[in-house]
Amino acid sequence: MGRELAKHELVEQSINKKFHKRIWRPFIQALKQYELLQEGDRIAACISGGKDSFLNAKLLQMLQRHSDVPFELEFLMMDPGYSEENRRAAEENANLLNIPLTVFETDIFDVANTVSEGSPCYLCARMRRGYLYSKAKELGCNKIALGHHLSDVIETTLMGMFYGSQLQAMQPKLHSSNFEGMTLIRPLYCVHEDDILAWCRYNGLNFIRCACRFTQNCDSENGNAGGGKRKEMKLLIRKLRENNPDIDQHIFRSIHAVHLDTFPGYKTDGEMHSFLEKFDREEKDDGEENG
Repeated sequence: MGRELAKHELVEQSINKKFHKRIWRPFIQALKQYELLQEGDRIAACISGGKDSFLNAKLLQMLQRHSDVPFELEFLMMDPGYSEENRRAAEENANLLNIPLTVFETDIFDVANTVSEGSPCYLCARMRRGYLYSKAKELGCNKIALGHHLSDVIETTLMGMFYGSQLQAMQPKLHSSNFEGMTLIRPLYCVHEDDILAWCRYNGLNFIRCACRFTQNCDSENGNAGGGKRKEMKLLIRKLRENNPDIDQHIFRSIHAVHLDTFPGYKTDGEMHSFLEKFDREEKDDGEENG
């Protein structure tokens, strides 16, 4: 009779078996397709306490054991001002999943909640990113890994269209503009949130949500949590899925196949361009050929 597996071993077993196709395979796909991992990388897997960041950390931990590409990992959790209950819940989940945390504290929640107008979420996110880059660099890391997934990507694209009057996506990796030599990567880029939720339910895992005072009344961790506009996008996509089960993949693939020649305007490197630039050049070239 074999020994009883520990909880973290059962969780890993579920990723290797039941969720291999839905989670492990798209995780590996993102790493390869977008070249997120290179030999010698020292990656800070950033953990907020939520389901996405914990899964991201666990997948990287599992990969490190068997990867042909040697890399190092730090499991970094920033406490931006969690309640004692949420801090304890995050640390207990880390122990449950056998993830050794490096925790550091900030006062981000206190600062962000002093914003007098609008939502403090944007300021909070910006401050979090800066603190994470700084701490990761202090630990000798050259990359931070965040838990944004496929659903985040397509919801962000739709929010940009509907409320920002722009077509703007979320890249799988990007260079930091303020921390030289640092790169942000998103290993869950091809993983759907519904599959992450299914993984949580299967393993009986419960993670904290945003946990800040401003959003403490948001829905439970059922895929509807978050700001109003993002929740609206989730509900819209869910409704569209009733008639088109592949709608998520269609939106996701569309940001990989942008036909700039069909757009009247686009922005690159911070500079706006118009289709008229090319149109006028073509007209001029035609005139010179026929002159």
